[in-house]
Amino acid sequence: MLGKVINALAFQVGWLACVLGGTSWAIPAVGVIVTLHLAWLGRPGEWRWLMGFALLGALVDGALTYAGGMRFTGSAGLPLWLWLLWPLFATTIHHSLAWLWSHPWLAVLGGVLGGPSSYLGGARLAEVTLAPWAVAVQALVWGSLCGWLAFRAATLRRRA
Repeated sequence: MLGKVINALAFQVGWLACVLGGTSWAIPAVGVIVTLHLAWLGRPGEWRWLMGFALLGALVDGALTYAGGMRFTGSAGLPLWLWLLWPLFATTIHHSLAWLWSHPWLAVLGGVLGGPSSYLGGARLAEVTLAPWAVAVQALVWGSLCGWLAFRAATLRRRA
């Protein structure tokens, strides 16, 4: 239980470091959090999840940025701090958010509401401009992603 609480708190600290501190805070904060996570809570092969989410984040947020859905003050492309939020989120999948995947509709709802809320809050703090359509796309992406995670968890439970 303590590990899940620390995992959730570490995610929040990392999120704030990325959003408020930009890349100069994001690199050391996420580096330390991910390293400690893998050393203390990491499961065999969990680094693959972190890398997979890093790639997914580059694709999703990169496409949204390229399409004009997100505009960043002082940066033409996808800033590193935003990209680092994806592997940071992946640290929660098997730990502080593990309970969510056994409740598929709640997982989808959490993605639909939580994903865009995180972007909206982060945009205000980091001076990012979000196009209204980008928020809808983020709701679709995060709802689908969390639904897939719940489906995957159910599939693994049936196999066990």
